[in-house]
Amino acid sequence: MEPLAQSVVTPEEYLALERAAGHKSEYFNGQIFALAGAGRQHNQITVNIARELSTQFRGRECAIYVNDMRVKVSATGLYTYPDAAAVCGEPLFEDDHLDTLLNPTVIMEVLSDSTEAYDRGGKFALYRRLPSLQEYVIIAQDQARVEHFVRQGTQWVMSEVDDLTGTISLDSIDCRLPLQEIYDKVEFPAAAPARR
Repeated sequence: MEPLAQSVVTPEEYLALERAAGHKSEYFNGQIFALAGAGRQHNQITVNIARELSTQFRGRECAIYVNDMRVKVSATGLYTYPDAAAVCGEPLFEDDHLDTLLNPTVIMEVLSDSTEAYDRGGKFALYRRLPSLQEYVIIAQDQARVEHFVRQGTQWVMSEVDDLTGTISLDSIDCRLPLQEIYDKVEFPAAAPARR
């Protein structure tokens, strides 16, 4: 990602600009980075996750936030917008605006061509600095494939489910996400015919 401006911006300046802007931007290391909009598949997956978790959170002290809830990784200064962030217990916010979450328990990112390397690498490395984060989920939008990372002490253990009959168990928030629900109404691109 290329920064929007070359000059160094303080977190306070970023938040003031971001709250007045008509678009979302990420902030890291004094730089502001524009975020691309999401397509149909991406949006459908995010809506499906929100619907499924909201249903399972009914009557519990848990919340699911999607797209527009900014998350701050205090240890690194990253401000970003995960596709979905869940928290059980009291959500902690940076200030009285209540638009910057500090303690997500689970973060989910829907992969796209432009963000996949960042979501898997640098962004996940920054997310791991969140003491509250217990699970990180990466969801493909072009095929049924979900990668699930779980914090176990100082290690992160990964499992993968690539079958629509499979389920991801989010034990830290006591929820189950069937892939059939994650990918409800999602149409995968047709496979290219084999060459002869």
